[in-house]
Amino acid sequence: MSTEHTSSLGWHRVEGTARETGTRLGVHGREAVHQHLLSSDIWRRVTSERHVAQFDTLARAVQSRFPGIWDEIVGLADGLEVPLDKVFAWNCRGDLLASVPDGCTTVLTPGPVPGLAHNEDGLPFFRDTCFIAEVRPDDAIPFHAFCYPGSLPGHTFAWTGAGLVQTVNNLRLRGIEAAIPRMVLGRAVLSAASLDEALAILHEDPSSGGFHMALAQAGDSRLVSVEFGGGRISVTQPRMREIHANHALHVPLPAAGQIITASSADRQQRGDSLAASDATSREIMNDRWTKGLPIRRDMPDDPDSENTLATVDFRVGATCVEWDIYDSASDTPCFKGRTEPQSAWRQDPAADG
Repeated sequence: MSTEHTSSLGWHRVEGTARETGTRLGVHGREAVHQHLLSSDIWRRVTSERHVAQFDTLARAVQSRFPGIWDEIVGLADGLEVPLDKVFAWNCRGDLLASVPDGCTTVLTPGPVPGLAHNEDGLPFFRDTCFIAEVRPDDAIPFHAFCYPGSLPGHTFAWTGAGLVQTVNNLRLRGIEAAIPRMVLGRAVLSAASLDEALAILHEDPSSGGFHMALAQAGDSRLVSVEFGGGRISVTQPRMREIHANHALHVPLPAAGQIITASSADRQQRGDSLAASDATSREIMNDRWTKGLPIRRDMPDDPDSENTLATVDFRVGATCVEWDIYDSASDTPCFKGRTEPQSAWRQDPAADG
């Protein structure tokens, strides 16, 4: 890994048991959570007492299905010095509410070296407080992930010691009665040894709030677009470059449908046009067209209360993952590097049958 200039993004290495990992992630996010998040309207809405019955259902499901991730959430609450029920609710926000301020745009580029570019759009008050977590859990696959203060890894962008690459977009599906939190599924994917194992996790537990994931793995030529939520899942393999904003494009929708905000609609329309042009992925991520709401989001009055806090550009090759991370519209990455899959963690795709 190399650093090109002083970054507004932190870079923190954490290791240990699941609970120790969560605690250290919580410590790194504690100041921002107490300064900005706990007094916000979205925190009050998510942690409202009216969700208590659903909290209990979701908590029991995580404890049963993913006990290690539950321990990580317990540690996260310890490190944040915030009650566990509130922290858990925050990490279920997209399962409890149809629309939350988690944005993002992804460019998926299939080919001999699949590419994923992703704008991470989130609450503007978290600017300068987010960080890349270099996580080395005991007896589990190491990974790197963009982290928001107070949130689990696995719902933004990440890459792992098994060569797996993940980007995530929020889907605003209506009428969902979640049985498992979508952010827990995102975290579980980071423990997968192969692309097929990651897909199996999502197929087994799709009864959650809505997410789009783009997934690829070094040494595997596939690039997949996965939409899931509300008990439904759809997996496609793009044949040409395509864009994904924050609404479902191919998964069957629940009866109540979905919310498509003006920003999501505009970014999808503009992105579709640029994807068919000779614009580079970096140019698409930085696009600020003036005929609609832009792909790169820096407006203080963004209608979805989201700004672009980081951008990543992945190239997923036969033997490694190359990555450039940007904390601004500059063409100079703040972090860049390459990660070679570790034989101790990587499963040969051919062995999956």
